[in-house]
Amino acid sequence: MNGLKANSRRGAALVCAAAGVVLFQAFGNATHGYIATNSLFYWWGFQWVNPDSETEHAWLVLGLALFLFLRNLRRTPGESVPDDYRAAAAIVAALALHTLGFVAQQPRVSILALLLFTWGILAVIGGRRWSAASAFPLAFMIFAIPVNALDSIGFWLRMGVVGAGTHVAHLLGIGVIRNGTQILAPDGSYQYDVVAACSGIRSLVALTALSVCVGYLWFRSARLRISLFVLGIPLVFLGNVVRISSIIVAARIGGQGAGDRVHDVMGYGVFAIVIGGMIGIAEAAVRIFPSEAAGAETLGEGSRAHSGRALSPFALCAAVAALAASDAAFLRHRQQEPPVETTGVLLAKGGVNPVELPTFLDSGWMGSTIEPTAVERSILPPDTGYSRKLYVSQGGVSRQLLLSIVLSGRDRTSLHRPELCLVGQGWTIDGASTHRFSYPRRGDGGFEATVLRVHRQQERQPRAAPVPEIVVYWYVGGDRIVASQVERMLYDSWNRVVHGRADRWAYVLVKTDAADGADGALARIQEVLNSALPSFQQPL
Repeated sequence: MNGLKANSRRGAALVCAAAGVVLFQAFGNATHGYIATNSLFYWWGFQWVNPDSETEHAWLVLGLALFLFLRNLRRTPGESVPDDYRAAAAIVAALALHTLGFVAQQPRVSILALLLFTWGILAVIGGRRWSAASAFPLAFMIFAIPVNALDSIGFWLRMGVVGAGTHVAHLLGIGVIRNGTQILAPDGSYQYDVVAACSGIRSLVALTALSVCVGYLWFRSARLRISLFVLGIPLVFLGNVVRISSIIVAARIGGQGAGDRVHDVMGYGVFAIVIGGMIGIAEAAVRIFPSEAAGAETLGEGSRAHSGRALSPFALCAAVAALAASDAAFLRHRQQEPPVETTGVLLAKGGVNPVELPTFLDSGWMGSTIEPTAVERSILPPDTGYSRKLYVSQGGVSRQLLLSIVLSGRDRTSLHRPELCLVGQGWTIDGASTHRFSYPRRGDGGFEATVLRVHRQQERQPRAAPVPEIVVYWYVGGDRIVASQVERMLYDSWNRVVHGRADRWAYVLVKTDAADGADGALARIQEVLNSALPSFQQPL
């Protein structure tokens, strides 16, 4: 490209980028329940500095992406042919994808759209050279997107790490007691709870991202890159097992304080084990398959042998600006348009809250109203509804059961995975399963619910055995009942996009002690539901 044309193209790219920035800033995020902002940039960036989001590794991902982009550019010196048609197609597809994410209230989909839009802008600036150089780095930024649905994988990783660490300790002759995700000394000299940050989704995503980066830098072959990616997962597990085992050994020798110091040091040790292992595997693979080593090819090789197809910079600017403005107008209209709402639970007078739960149940339970906390009201959208009672068995006051309904408003973030709140409140989750509850007097009215086995250490008696509890939850929509947050989000997104319908989903939670075992707790929950369920939930 000559200088004049290059300047015109850069000017066109600048105008297109400005139109995209305005759109993603003013109409980038449709959810305001936890992060009250219209800006997709702020919504995404907030996750990078918020420890609870488990996305602090995004800074590492960003740094590696920039490094890879600059490295790729250096490997393809010289001019490049225009790539305007593919760039324009990417920009149009990005705007359409963002519209889908905004309407479905899924900002993560909009982030994918932002990455695709960025690729289109870079292709306008530098043609095929820049589009080839930025393709992998922008795809690599997917690892910086917070994906809370992966928490379940992180939970089972934690459970596996705790089990393996306990087994290693026993092989070394160290007696430890495992209680869920807790590891305790028999004499009480040390106690550790393996939280998510020690072995969960944060390390899994960060280290998996690094394995992808190592594979990209070492290999040409997609087969070897994928193989290294797959091998990175057991290496993450191994690194965390070594960390937990080291903590147990140190605590056995020097007590709780020594274990705490090893805990801090081995946080870096896990990265050293995993990255060292992946580099070692990569070097071995290069020696076995020397033809697959990276560096033999040039990025975008052959692209300069073909003429590119250029668009008029003025036409490109006008088209993108018009599309962005039309998209903004449409999203503003959808944002202000009253939604078509349905709900699967009965509503109280006024239509905001679910119907009040009954005070007396036929099965001999008496309930007292529990008001939502100030924290709940400050965090959740103002049109979120609540109905909650603590039931006590008249046959024995030691038997208590909490029945709670949270009804979403227009913003889907009124509801979330209860696992997040339970862990935040100090509970340890020991396991998860599903259970089918029956609807009273309806043989065909059963529904699946998620069952969590949890416990929490008693603050006044830290050495006493924790009391186990059972937490059951499910979601009720306008036309279906589902047991998981993932199912709810899929159905909700489908209804919002395809049918223009925003169901007010109800999140129903039941919690009781499990001192008499899980079967006894589930039978007690079914007993209460036999009387309470018809008062608020109709069979679907």
